[in-house]
Amino acid sequence: WQLAKRGIKVRLIEMKPEKYTPAHKAAGFAELVCSNSLRSDELSNAVGLLKAEMRKMGSLIMESADANRVAAGGALAVDREGFSEYITRALKEHENVELITAEADKIPEGEVVIATGPLSSDAIAAEIEKLCPDSDLHFYDAVAPIVTLESVDMDNAFFASRYDKGTADYVNCPMTKEEYLAFVTELVSAKEAEVHGFDDGGVFEGCMPVEVMARRGRDTLRFGPMKPVGLSDPRHPEVRDYYAVVQLRKENREGTMFNLVGFQTHLAFPEQRRVFSMIPGLENAEFLRYGVMHRNTYLDSPGKLDENYGLISRPGVYFAGQMTGVEGYVESAASGLVAGMSAARRALGRPAVVFPRETMTGAMASYVAHGGEGGSFVPMNANFGIIAPLSERVRGGKKARGEAYAARALETLGTLLCGLDD
Repeated sequence: WQLAKRGIKVRLIEMKPEKYTPAHKAAGFAELVCSNSLRSDELSNAVGLLKAEMRKMGSLIMESADANRVAAGGALAVDREGFSEYITRALKEHENVELITAEADKIPEGEVVIATGPLSSDAIAAEIEKLCPDSDLHFYDAVAPIVTLESVDMDNAFFASRYDKGTADYVNCPMTKEEYLAFVTELVSAKEAEVHGFDDGGVFEGCMPVEVMARRGRDTLRFGPMKPVGLSDPRHPEVRDYYAVVQLRKENREGTMFNLVGFQTHLAFPEQRRVFSMIPGLENAEFLRYGVMHRNTYLDSPGKLDENYGLISRPGVYFAGQMTGVEGYVESAASGLVAGMSAARRALGRPAVVFPRETMTGAMASYVAHGGEGGSFVPMNANFGIIAPLSERVRGGKKARGEAYAARALETLGTLLCGLDD
């Protein structure tokens, strides 16, 4: 998109619908295979700031997300089908985009953006391995189940948003102590689906299966996805002592499908039905999709990629998405925006642009290029720990600091964009 809108002809090679990865099911582009949430949309939050930066840079992903938003309190969640359809239509109808439906089995000459994902097919993965040896790092991603709203027993559940943010967008299933303890007992002993080479240590922290979290301690879930704070049933406002709460979030704009928030899992399908049906309100839930787990791979990017996501050993080749070591939908899209813009500037004979670390876009690119403390490198979500520190201490707590980071970042980005010649 960044290339095409700058007048550059693009050959987009996409193997769907001729061939699918284990995680993909739909024919359209930008298929959301895990959560339908793009997380917080508040500027005081790191990923909220990243989205604001992307909007300023003309992100098609953000344009589609805003057009296909579903209510989710302070988060930006989308109707996944509408989200994909919007992007698919925009690319297919653009005069500068030539779509080639085929599996890529080699890396072309010239300016190339490799955005084949963490589930790259074997043929292109072999070519990438030749370019980037010693990058056989991997972790595992899990997906949460989806149920129909009409199958939820609302006598045992209620609509509300935590701390009353936004409208009452989430279905909440409260648990007593006895119900919670019984649920955790069954969860930790439930049979898991077989995933070749899987062990708990290979799971990315930001997408931890619920059963793995439960093994870390009896109360881990109560302080994680099942925390009961900030919620009350409007029918019983006097009750504020829930022991744990499972939240369900809208999957589509019509509000007919909901996913279990934070309940990524790789339990066997019959076990998911058995154990998750212990949740109050879900006793007779209709599961439209069970949770699954798949292996993701990413490059050992520091020293291999520069701050434009360009391959140092072969100028003109750029990587984008989760395979670079960014983690999350928004972060993956932001890396693609930078890679596309960088490839475009190279094709047009213009100098590369390095986004300052004062921006979240630049901070992520810098982390990918250089790694963390001592050169360590693991998949990373957007966070204020990687952005350039503020020059002065900000009082008022975490939210005030986040707002200060955002104000500085957007001003810095605005100045940079005004100085560009495209």
